[in-house]
Amino acid sequence: MLRVGTNLLRRLSSNRRRESFGRFIAGSASGPSLSIWRRKKEMGKEGLMVAKELKRLQSDPVRFDRFMKSHVSRLLRSDLVAVLAEFHRQDLVFLSMKLYDVVRKEIWYRPDMFFYRDMLMMLARNKKADEAKRVWEDLKKEEVLFDQHTFGDIMRAFLDSGLPSEAMDIYDEMRRSPDPPLSLPYRVILKGLVPYPELREKVKDDFLELFPDMIVYDPPEDLFEDQEWRRESDED
Repeated sequence: MLRVGTNLLRRLSSNRRRESFGRFIAGSASGPSLSIWRRKKEMGKEGLMVAKELKRLQSDPVRFDRFMKSHVSRLLRSDLVAVLAEFHRQDLVFLSMKLYDVVRKEIWYRPDMFFYRDMLMMLARNKKADEAKRVWEDLKKEEVLFDQHTFGDIMRAFLDSGLPSEAMDIYDEMRRSPDPPLSLPYRVILKGLVPYPELREKVKDDFLELFPDMIVYDPPEDLFEDQEWRRESDED
């Protein structure tokens, strides 16, 4: 009788260990994984060949489209992501937009904040307002939400590239975001708005309303005047 009881306890203990291990594995598998757009992007041989050919063929629409259908569609996910990241790094807008369309049709594609952030930052650097507007419309359709820091970084990229109108459109989206406002992104934006005093005053008023206990350090008035003079000279 004692032996039967001991065997039963052993089986129960073994079952508990298996259940506990099973829960650990399930928890690890279902936990939040690092976005593929934030992982280190290493390009394989196939990716290198495709990137080289796309750059070579981009001036030949017929051969370019044929190559896109025959080779780009066969790339592994890791290579496709790496090629797009490399085109971003080289500021190759045309090729980046082509691969952007390909990625969004892939069976593994999921709307991702970092995917859209990287696209918008690259387009801002290259002053591509029309393409940025299209990408923004896509992310809204897919209900992608940026956090406050990402809003600030993207808006600052547009401001630094001399696209204040597009930056303020993004600011309006930021103000409507369900994400709670943070002071640091506002400070990043206010610094980027130094060349645009009127727009800066609007954002400054919002900042002081949201964070009444904080102080905004304004640059000297002559700096505003200098920035205004430079902008008028650039427009002339």
